[in-house]
Amino acid sequence: MWRVWNAEQRVAAVAASLLIVSTLGPFSWVELAIVLVGIGVLLLLRRRAQGRPFHLPFGDGTVIAAAGAWSALLILIRLFDRPLGQGMLALACAALLFAAGVRERARRPMDDLPRDQDTLWEEKPARRQRPRPQPSAEDDVTRALPADEERTVRLSGQRELPGMDEPNPYEVPRPKDPPAPDDLPAGRG
Repeated sequence: MWRVWNAEQRVAAVAASLLIVSTLGPFSWVELAIVLVGIGVLLLLRRRAQGRPFHLPFGDGTVIAAAGAWSALLILIRLFDRPLGQGMLALACAALLFAAGVRERARRPMDDLPRDQDTLWEEKPARRQRPRPQPSAEDDVTRALPADEERTVRLSGQRELPGMDEPNPYEVPRPKDPPAPDDLPAGRG
Protein backbone atom coordinates (compact mmCIF):
# COMPACT_ATOMS: atom_id res chain seq x y z
CA MET A 1 0.00 0.00 0.00
CA TRP A 2 2.90 2.33 0.76
CA ARG A 3 3.86 2.58 -2.94
CA VAL A 4 0.29 3.34 -4.01
CA TRP A 5 -0.30 6.21 -1.56
CA ASN A 6 0.70 9.76 -2.35
CA ALA A 7 2.80 11.79 0.14
CA GLU A 8 -0.20 13.20 2.04
CA GLN A 9 -1.72 9.76 2.46
CA ARG A 10 1.57 8.37 3.76
CA VAL A 11 1.80 11.15 6.34
CA ALA A 12 -1.81 10.52 7.36
CA ALA A 13 -1.12 6.78 7.76
CA VAL A 14 1.94 7.41 9.93
CA ALA A 15 0.10 10.03 12.00
CA ALA A 16 -2.90 7.72 12.52
CA SER A 17 -0.61 4.87 13.57
CA LEU A 18 1.28 7.10 16.00
CA LEU A 19 -2.01 8.42 17.33
CA ILE A 20 -3.08 4.86 18.14
CA VAL A 21 0.26 4.15 19.84
CA SER A 22 0.02 7.37 21.88
CA THR A 23 -3.06 6.05 23.69
CA LEU A 24 -1.04 3.45 25.58
CA GLY A 25 -1.17 3.98 29.33
CA PRO A 26 -4.21 5.00 31.34
CA PHE A 27 -7.13 4.00 29.14
CA SER A 28 -10.65 5.42 29.14
CA TRP A 29 -13.48 6.09 26.71
CA VAL A 30 -11.56 9.05 25.32
CA GLU A 31 -8.58 6.88 24.35
CA LEU A 32 -10.96 4.34 22.85
CA ALA A 33 -12.47 7.09 20.68
CA ILE A 34 -8.97 8.16 19.59
CA VAL A 35 -8.08 4.57 18.66
CA LEU A 36 -11.30 4.26 16.64
CA VAL A 37 -10.50 7.49 14.78
CA GLY A 38 -7.00 6.22 13.95
CA ILE A 39 -8.32 2.87 12.76
CA GLY A 40 -10.98 4.63 10.67
CA VAL A 41 -8.34 6.73 8.90
CA LEU A 42 -6.16 3.67 8.27
CA LEU A 43 -9.12 1.75 6.82
CA LEU A 44 -10.02 4.68 4.58
CA LEU A 45 -6.46 4.82 3.26
CA ARG A 46 -6.33 1.05 2.83
CA ARG A 47 -9.53 1.01 0.76
CA ARG A 48 -8.19 3.79 -1.45
CA ALA A 49 -4.92 1.89 -1.93
CA GLN A 50 -6.83 -1.22 -2.97
CA GLY A 51 -8.61 0.81 -5.63
CA ARG A 52 -12.10 0.26 -4.27
CA PRO A 53 -14.25 3.18 -5.40
CA PHE A 54 -16.52 4.84 -2.85
CA HIS A 55 -17.74 8.36 -2.43
CA LEU A 56 -17.32 10.55 0.65
CA PRO A 57 -19.46 13.71 0.60
CA PHE A 58 -16.67 16.12 1.51
CA GLY A 59 -13.71 14.14 0.17
CA ASP A 60 -10.91 12.20 1.79
CA GLY A 61 -8.91 15.25 2.83
CA THR A 62 -11.80 16.83 4.72
CA VAL A 63 -12.55 13.57 6.53
CA ILE A 64 -8.88 13.10 7.50
CA ALA A 65 -8.60 16.72 8.67
CA ALA A 66 -11.81 16.36 10.71
CA ALA A 67 -10.40 13.17 12.25
CA GLY A 68 -7.25 15.07 13.26
CA ALA A 69 -9.26 17.96 14.74
CA TRP A 70 -11.58 15.59 16.63
CA SER A 71 -8.59 13.67 18.00
CA ALA A 72 -6.94 16.92 19.12
CA LEU A 73 -10.12 17.93 20.99
CA LEU A 74 -10.28 14.54 22.70
CA ILE A 75 -6.60 14.73 23.63
CA LEU A 76 -7.08 18.22 25.10
CA ILE A 77 -9.89 16.87 27.29
CA ARG A 78 -7.52 14.30 28.84
CA LEU A 79 -4.31 16.35 28.63
CA PHE A 80 -3.85 16.78 32.40
CA ASP A 81 -5.03 13.27 33.33
CA ARG A 82 -2.08 11.67 31.55
CA PRO A 83 1.66 12.29 31.58
CA LEU A 84 2.37 15.62 29.90
CA GLY A 85 4.93 14.19 27.45
CA GLN A 86 2.49 11.54 26.25
CA GLY A 87 -0.27 14.11 25.87
CA MET A 88 1.96 16.45 23.87
CA LEU A 89 3.09 13.58 21.61
CA ALA A 90 -0.53 12.64 20.98
CA LEU A 91 -1.41 16.29 20.29
CA ALA A 92 1.47 16.52 17.78
CA CYS A 93 0.20 13.36 16.04
CA ALA A 94 -3.30 14.82 15.84
CA ALA A 95 -1.89 18.07 14.39
CA LEU A 96 0.08 16.04 11.83
CA LEU A 97 -3.08 14.14 10.88
CA PHE A 98 -4.98 17.43 10.52
CA ALA A 99 -2.22 18.93 8.34
CA ALA A 100 -2.12 15.83 6.10
CA GLY A 101 -5.90 16.09 5.68
CA VAL A 102 -5.71 19.76 4.73
CA ARG A 103 -2.97 19.01 2.16
CA GLU A 104 -4.99 16.10 0.74
CA ARG A 105 -8.04 18.37 0.53
CA ALA A 106 -6.02 20.93 -1.45
CA ARG A 107 -4.86 18.23 -3.85
CA ARG A 108 -8.25 16.62 -4.51
CA PRO A 109 -11.62 18.22 -5.36
CA MET A 110 -14.31 18.37 -2.70
CA ASP A 111 -16.64 15.95 -4.46
CA ASP A 112 -13.82 13.37 -4.31
CA LEU A 113 -14.40 12.07 -7.80
CA PRO A 114 -11.00 11.24 -9.27
CA ARG A 115 -10.01 12.85 -12.51
CA ASP A 116 -8.16 10.92 -15.18
CA GLN A 117 -4.91 12.79 -14.65
CA ASP A 118 -5.18 12.93 -10.82
CA THR A 119 -5.97 9.60 -9.28
CA LEU A 120 -4.68 7.92 -6.17
CA TRP A 121 -3.36 5.08 -8.27
CA GLU A 122 -1.23 7.08 -10.70
CA GLU A 123 1.89 6.73 -8.57
CA LYS A 124 1.69 2.95 -8.69
CA PRO A 125 4.81 1.67 -10.41
CA ALA A 126 4.13 -0.01 -13.71
CA ARG A 127 4.80 -3.72 -13.78
CA ARG A 128 7.54 -4.78 -16.08
CA GLN A 129 6.48 -7.40 -18.53
CA ARG A 130 8.96 -9.99 -19.67
CA PRO A 131 9.48 -10.04 -23.40
CA ARG A 132 8.07 -13.22 -24.87
CA PRO A 133 10.35 -15.11 -27.24
CA GLN A 134 9.17 -15.08 -30.82
CA PRO A 135 8.76 -18.59 -32.29
CA SER A 136 11.09 -19.41 -35.12
CA ALA A 137 9.98 -20.94 -38.40
CA GLU A 138 11.34 -24.39 -37.52
CA ASP A 139 9.38 -24.45 -34.22
CA ASP A 140 6.10 -23.96 -36.06
CA VAL A 141 4.02 -27.08 -35.32
CA THR A 142 0.64 -25.80 -36.39
CA ARG A 143 -0.28 -28.02 -39.28
CA ALA A 144 -3.40 -29.91 -40.06
CA LEU A 145 -3.35 -33.64 -39.38
CA PRO A 146 -5.84 -36.08 -40.90
CA ALA A 147 -8.52 -37.12 -38.41
CA ASP A 148 -8.05 -40.85 -38.93
CA GLU A 149 -4.29 -40.76 -38.51
CA GLU A 150 -2.55 -40.30 -35.18
CA ARG A 151 0.88 -38.72 -35.31
CA THR A 152 3.25 -37.30 -32.81
CA VAL A 153 4.73 -33.93 -33.65
CA ARG A 154 8.03 -33.19 -31.97
CA LEU A 155 9.63 -29.77 -31.72
CA SER A 156 13.06 -29.41 -33.22
CA GLY A 157 15.81 -29.78 -30.66
CA GLN A 158 13.69 -31.91 -28.32
CA ARG A 159 15.39 -34.98 -26.93
CA GLU A 160 13.78 -38.32 -27.52
CA LEU A 161 13.41 -40.47 -24.46
CA PRO A 162 14.13 -44.18 -24.73
CA GLY A 163 11.06 -46.22 -25.46
CA MET A 164 9.08 -43.40 -27.02
CA ASP A 165 8.21 -45.50 -30.08
CA GLU A 166 6.94 -48.41 -27.99
CA PRO A 167 3.18 -48.61 -27.43
CA ASN A 168 1.94 -47.44 -24.06
CA PRO A 169 0.65 -50.45 -22.05
CA TYR A 170 -1.54 -48.15 -19.91
CA GLU A 171 -3.29 -46.46 -22.81
CA VAL A 172 -7.01 -47.23 -23.03
CA PRO A 173 -8.05 -48.09 -26.59
CA ARG A 174 -10.46 -45.64 -28.16
CA PRO A 175 -13.88 -47.15 -28.95
CA LYS A 176 -14.67 -47.54 -32.61
CA ASP A 177 -17.35 -45.41 -34.17
CA PRO A 178 -20.74 -47.18 -34.57
CA PRO A 179 -21.62 -48.09 -38.15
CA ALA A 180 -23.66 -45.61 -40.11
CA PRO A 181 -27.29 -46.63 -40.93
CA ASP A 182 -26.35 -47.00 -44.59
CA ASP A 183 -23.64 -49.57 -43.69
CA LEU A 184 -26.11 -51.99 -42.00
CA PRO A 185 -26.90 -55.20 -43.92
CA ALA A 186 -30.12 -55.12 -45.85
CA GLY A 187 -33.13 -56.99 -44.48
CA ARG A 188 -32.65 -56.25 -40.82
CA GLY A 189 -34.26 -53.49 -38.92
